[in-house]
Amino acid sequence: MMNLKGYKLILASKSPRRAELLKGLGYEFEIRTKEVEESFPTNLPVLDVAAYLSQKKAQAFLAELGENEIILTSDTVVLLEEKVLGKPSDLVEAKEMLRDLSGKTHKVISAITLKSKEKEVTQSDIVTVHFKKLTDQEIDYYVQQFQPLDKAGAYGIQEWVGYIGVTGIEGSYFTVMGLPVHVVYELLKEW
Repeated sequence: MMNLKGYKLILASKSPRRAELLKGLGYEFEIRTKEVEESFPTNLPVLDVAAYLSQKKAQAFLAELGENEIILTSDTVVLLEEKVLGKPSDLVEAKEMLRDLSGKTHKVISAITLKSKEKEVTQSDIVTVHFKKLTDQEIDYYVQQFQPLDKAGAYGIQEWVGYIGVTGIEGSYFTVMGLPVHVVYELLKEW
């Protein structure tokens, strides 16, 4: 197991993908969750939305954070032509998002926040994703067979639509999955 110099790591996420990725880094951690509204000021620059939401999630845990604990929060947004796509509210919106992404290039921004009683650091990672033109049948199949409602932009790169739709990425695959593990590792190494 990786050494955290006496700190206990807490992952504040319900995402099984984030837990799996963090486990792959070799850290022992506990999972704690709470509901935090994922709203942001409308005048916030789009490149800062994921970082803002990640910090907001971390702040929600401050009161219950122990002396030697580090909370790890994360947020992912999809950015299509200056429009922020978060998690869809229903299957109709999920299909609309996938139609909008179809045949275009978009950005995925995943931000992480590490917070202890004495220190806080937030960093974003940005990836460019190229999507092929999806047919309505492909979109319908994906939305019916998978769970697009818990994913920014209504898709998971590690699922069927990623297999058939993503034609290229510039940056970290894991950032698109929702946790820029290379960033987490570097920041924890320097904690």
